Amino acid sequence: MTTVEGIFSPVSGGRISSEIVGQIEAAIASGSLQQGDRLPSERELAEIFGVSRITLRDALRTMEALGLLDIRVGASGGAFVQAPPSEVVEKTFGHMVRLASLDPDEIAEARLAAELNIGNLAVKRATPEDIEALSNAIDMGRKALAEGSYDTSYSREFHVLLARAAHNRALEILVQSFGGAFSMAAVRAREPADVAHRRSLDEHERIAKAVIARDAEAVGRALADHFARSTNLGSRVEDLLGSAYSED
Repeated sequence: MTTVEGIFSPVSGGRISSEIVGQIEAAIASGSLQQGDRLPSERELAEIFGVSRITLRDALRTMEALGLLDIRVGASGGAFVQAPPSEVVEKTFGHMVRLASLDPDEIAEARLAAELNIGNLAVKRATPEDIEALSNAIDMGRKALAEGSYDTSYSREFHVLLARAAHNRALEILVQSFGGAFSMAAVRAREPADVAHRRSLDEHERIAKAVIARDAEAVGRALADHFARSTNLGSRVEDLLGSAYSED
């Protein structure tokens, strides 16, 4: 069980449950609480925060819904700190995108802006294991395409592997959250499904080959062609490429 002395303090006000959530979130963000840490018992936490156990449970359930706590029952149970799974992050992104009513081309441009930098890092940091994983993903995609079973999960897996090759966990988590409303589905729907799948797979192979060749500009151009396909981004793509590969 984690010692929380000095981390939490009694709460007061009209939104007591939210204040509890805020304190726990702040402790996780600061590193005072880390993944796998077990919080004190409900009774102890209720005493620390100066609230009823019912109010405390409400706060803990909120954090469980956010994916920040794993609440287990039984003798070895309790509330454990966890990193939010990509599905939770994806759901949050999805709500934001739907509320903002983003245009598919805006999503494509945002994806390109992020992945240009990911591609840059992958060229510099990809290990032989990363390159093998990218190649295997292409081979599996080719097989699925030939069997008529190719779907968007293959595309998503490729981009996660590319982010993993950048060796930055924050970027990998970001790309894992790009499903749902942040996917390229609306753009790809502008093409027949079989054409879209084949083109995407060809472009993934081109990206992978550029990473293998350690050619950052080739990776950038391949990513630009991939994300700008069937969009109206036009010169905005060149602006992004110019910023990503500027000598300044």
